[in-house]
Amino acid sequence: MTDREAQLKALMLRGLDGDAAAWRLLLSDLGAHLRPFFRRRLFNGGEDAEDLVQETLIAIHAKRATWDRAQPFTAWAFAIARHKLIDHLRRQGRRPTHPLDEAAELFADHTVEDGATRADLTRILALLPARQRRLIEDVRLKGLTVAEAAANHGYTLTAAKVSIHRSMKSLNARFAPASEGAEDEDG
Repeated sequence: MTDREAQLKALMLRGLDGDAAAWRLLLSDLGAHLRPFFRRRLFNGGEDAEDLVQETLIAIHAKRATWDRAQPFTAWAFAIARHKLIDHLRRQGRRPTHPLDEAAELFADHTVEDGATRADLTRILALLPARQRRLIEDVRLKGLTVAEAAANHGYTLTAAKVSIHRSMKSLNARFAPASEGAEDEDG
């Protein structure tokens, strides 16, 4: 169990047992994780993110009695957030273009700036030309939309998308485990 899961689950359990302060802290902490999650997945630059955060928190509050205490809390909360996002996108007549299946992304400790992980990331991104590296950092690390990052760095939207795609493909080819292809062929 991750530290984030343990922390949120403990707050949920205390909240269910009547600890109002723990419940408020849980909802506040969840809101902080949900905002960037929704912003990255919305087509309108995240304008509706706050509405989705509130809808999700209300649903978690309303459905809290349905959560099985023996199960992970973050997976349950993520399922609610995912369904709220899908419902929103359906109302908009849009289809999601980002994978929605990973709860870990929503509740991962955002510690990219810490220690060895940040050093490794810096070394990997240093392999890219500065302009492409800044574009990747803005979109993939800071959570800006492609349009925002493109405007910040003098790209057209299409050129930014192509640059991000090619940069990620290049890094993936360089750092993906060599055994991945062999497993796919065998498995």
